This record gives sequence, C-alpha cells and structure tokens, in this order.
Amino acid sequence: MIANPTDRKRRVASLVRTRIERGGERLWRFDDFNDLPLPAVAQALSRLARSDRIERLSKGTYYRWRQTRFGRSRPNPTQIRQIATRRKSIFPSGIAAANLLGFTTQSPRQGELATTGSSLPRKLVGSEVIIHTRRPATWSSLGQTDAALLDFLRCGGRTGELSPGATIQKAMKLLSEPGRFERLLMVADTEPPRVRAMLGALGEQMDRDDRRISRLRASLNPLSRFDFGLLAALPNAGSWHAKERRRRETL
Repeated sequence: MIANPTDRKRRVASLVRTRIERGGERLWRFDDFNDLPLPAVAQALSRLARSDRIERLSKGTYYRWRQTRFGRSRPNPTQIRQIATRRKSIFPSGIAAANLLGFTTQSPRQGELATTGSSLPRKLVGSEVIIHTRRPATWSSLGQTDAALLDFLRCGGRTGELSPGATIQKAMKLLSEPGRFERLLMVADTEPPRVRAMLGALGEQMDRDDRRISRLRASLNPLSRFDFGLLAALPNAGSWHAKERRRRETL
C-alpha cells in the first residue's frame, strides 16, 4: 500500500528531527537532507524553528544550539561566512581591503564587506558588519585581491596609512602583477568614472598599451572632475580630470 501524503510528511519530519537531535550543535542546510523531498524537509525545519529547537539563520540555513552556563551557544563565525560566500560574492572592503593589499597594518574594529548582492543575511555575516551592496556583477569574476584593489581605488586610497607617493608606488606594483591590470580593464566599464580615471592614470604611468588607455580616457566626460584622494599626487592626475589637490595633501 502506498503511504498517503500526510504519512510521508510525518515520516520525513521524524527523520529530520532525529538527525538534528543526534547531530548535536551544528549548522544544518537543505543540502544535508538531499535524500528526502525538499518541500517536506523545509516544512519540518520551519516547524522545528518555530518550536525553538533550532534557530533559523537565513533561508535554508539553521543552527542547532546547545545550552551553556552563559546561555545558548552561537554558530562558528567562519562557518557561517563560508555559507554566505557560497550564496553571493563577498569581498573585503574599507580598511579590511587595504590591509589585504598591504596599504595598512591596521585591523578594522568593525568588519566591512562588499557584495554583488542587494543584501547579506545579518545572522550569517554579523550584526556589526558594515555591508556595501550592489557592487557590479562583474566582480564575481574577480579574485579577492583584484576586487579589494578596486575597492581601494573607490576610496581614493584613504583607507591606507601610507604617504601619497608610497600609495601610488604600491598601487602600481600591485597592478604590475601578471594579468591583473588586464583583468581590471575587462570590468572597468562597470566601475564609476573616477575609478576608470584612476586606472587610466596609473596605467599611463606604467606605460601600458596606449589603445586600452585611450579607450578608458574616451569613456570619461571631458567636463567632469574626480576626487582622486591620495592618488591625486600622480604626475598625470590633472590630465585625467582629477580635482586639484588640497593644500594639506601636499604637505
């Protein structure tokens, strides 16, 4: 005799509950129940969350907590960041990006991330983390270092702690690594004009392919002026529409 739908749902719910109880403290995702029908698994997990046996962190991600002398245990931050990364492209931003690139030795007091998505689950990345959303989808094709360098340019180098001259030299060194400048040129069209201008000025200083540099220049409005931040110290910044440097930046 074929079991009716209600009996099947009850059987799945029982299997899900048993696995979670035996599994102890850990994260649970739909993928952990691939041998069971997804709709019934989702319903069972949702019911367990409502009964406070597990905690829902985000869609399809749950946490089986344990009681400690200090209250309920919390999920491992590294594990939940990894889950968030699998779902959406996530990159270091702000001081974290500058630290990764070697522009500063400081570690940010407050985490800072950039993502190509419109949001990130706070329970996965942390409630205190600063999140910059809607980075261009082209960032998904970049590695962490490439994206961090674009983020650094967006900030005009102000997240670093080096002098303007040292910042420029390090930026050119990073761009000189095999393939990096070419990769960034491939996504440059989706970057703000000021980033394209800074890339062009740096590339020109590095004596890169004139045709590619010319295409970057042609993409800029000749009447616009851009805040280059520390990169305004580039000798050719003015020809790339950089705003005039403030006096204190020249001291």
